[in-house]
Amino acid sequence: MDVETRLELIKRVGEEIVTEQELRELLETKNHPIAYDGFEPSGTAHIAFAIYRAINLEDLIKAGIYFKLWVADWFGWINNKMGGDLEKIKKVGEYFIEVWKATGVPTNKVEFLWASDAISDPEYWKKVILIAKNTTLNRAIRCLSIMGRKETELKETVLLFYPMMQCADIFHLKADICQLGVDQRRVNMLAREVGPKLGWWKPVVVSHHMLMGLQGMKQPEGFDENKQIDVEISSKMSKSKPETCIFVHDTKEDIKRKIGNAFCPEKVVDNNPILEYTKYIIFRKMKKLEIERPAKYGGNIEVYSYGELEKMYREGKIHPLDLKNAVSEALDKLVKPIRKHFEKNKKARDLLEAIKSSEV
Repeated sequence: MDVETRLELIKRVGEEIVTEQELRELLETKNHPIAYDGFEPSGTAHIAFAIYRAINLEDLIKAGIYFKLWVADWFGWINNKMGGDLEKIKKVGEYFIEVWKATGVPTNKVEFLWASDAISDPEYWKKVILIAKNTTLNRAIRCLSIMGRKETELKETVLLFYPMMQCADIFHLKADICQLGVDQRRVNMLAREVGPKLGWWKPVVVSHHMLMGLQGMKQPEGFDENKQIDVEISSKMSKSKPETCIFVHDTKEDIKRKIGNAFCPEKVVDNNPILEYTKYIIFRKMKKLEIERPAKYGGNIEVYSYGELEKMYREGKIHPLDLKNAVSEALDKLVKPIRKHFEKNKKARDLLEAIKSSEV
């Protein structure tokens, strides 16, 4: 596969690439660059975590990227996930891996790694300290947005370890590419600055879009100085707001109810979460969106691209209710194999039950 084709596949994933020229040069010199993304184990999985990540991985793997999925259990501990119980957090990490398997992530083409395995390595902590020595206190505090926290929420000193450790992860994992959400931009940019200073390298940053919750776009809440990034973080799909979030274990009825209550104004395409799910998930996974409706409203139609759907919706040719029904059906088809895996596989089922009984 030529460099241009590989680059186009990666650009399907990256909402922002820093920088595209550096990415091109990386692809010209390495057949299989290493990329990583890290995940705090906490609670049950939603479609942004599971299905959207699997879709992005598919394009990256096609582009020849070797991907490392970093189960960030110690980070979840620092961030008080699962009540700050490290053993519960580890259990969620095992569950996460089962979710990825159920979504079809090719286990022979990605690597699952645990933050806790790096903790006993003195070289890892040496990197953490070197980065901390080259980062101002104010810069570290501003990086707290990567945890979904505002500067005003700094109440425990341990929170300052988090961005320094995440920055160290990049170099510990030998990652050429930081392939995380836009909300992780601050630490990735820090890595680009301190890497060359410390005799390492400048990683390329490929930041994917943050899927918004069913409530639609929210007002910025003060997570980041950049207003656009602040809005994305404030609006993203969050497990802490279950009625604005589609979980991979939701029933068909759950999905239809939640989508039915979602923000989706007639003829409005900007900041419309239902349209967003078609753009970032449905049309990247399915060849078409089937919209069923009575003959008096034009009858059933099939839409083959997001551009076509957006145009028709803006012109009022598709009613919000018809769009919601179609999206509910499509998402249910994508979620169904995951539900089945957790119903039929005993290990997966036991992990899910353990998570549900200990969620905080």
